[in-house]
Amino acid sequence: MKRTPAINDLLAIMARLRSPRGCPWDRQQNHRTLRWHAVEEVYELLDAIEAGDDHELEEELGDVLLQVVFHCQLARERGAFDFERVARRIADKLIRRHPHVFGRLRVKNVDQVWANWEQIKRAEKQGTRHARPSALDGIPRSLPALLQAAKLVRKARKAKLLPPETTPPVRTRRELAAQLFALAQYAQERGWSAEDLLRRETRRRERALRRREQMPEARR
Repeated sequence: MKRTPAINDLLAIMARLRSPRGCPWDRQQNHRTLRWHAVEEVYELLDAIEAGDDHELEEELGDVLLQVVFHCQLARERGAFDFERVARRIADKLIRRHPHVFGRLRVKNVDQVWANWEQIKRAEKQGTRHARPSALDGIPRSLPALLQAAKLVRKARKAKLLPPETTPPVRTRRELAAQLFALAQYAQERGWSAEDLLRRETRRRERALRRREQMPEARR
């Protein structure tokens, strides 16, 4: 007996769980109630990758896939979209943003790949409500503070809005790690949230960088 593709089984199981005679917990969920489950599953996936454990990696990838399927089922019930449309959209995007693989464009290095990717992405969103006129757009607000700060620095440097650090306070990665830990400890001992402090500082820096981006010399 020929088995159906596993993804079809998974989609059917998810639809059954959400049906009137399905699971009470699954039927209570919506996009918002599930949002932190997705974050947790991704962190568990990271743990499996860090451990180099293929058994755990296989399981955690399945848990992340379940989150995708769950949200697709919820959207399908609302008449918004379904798994097929999500899969087709990402497939089309990968082809469109890799003209050096699926087209005739030639690139010399990874930097050109990234430059082409950003150019194509901007063109796709131009004239829509998702347009990104600023080089600093597109940083997820829900990122952990340190990741958010690092992403802002990377975008600002790429846009030449932020000069490179000329007098680094540390010489090695180990020294930097020690300082980061010491700062977290310092904040905790004083009852401060290092996460909130860095998040607020990153937003302050972003506002300043956006003002700099609007200056005439920055647009030359």
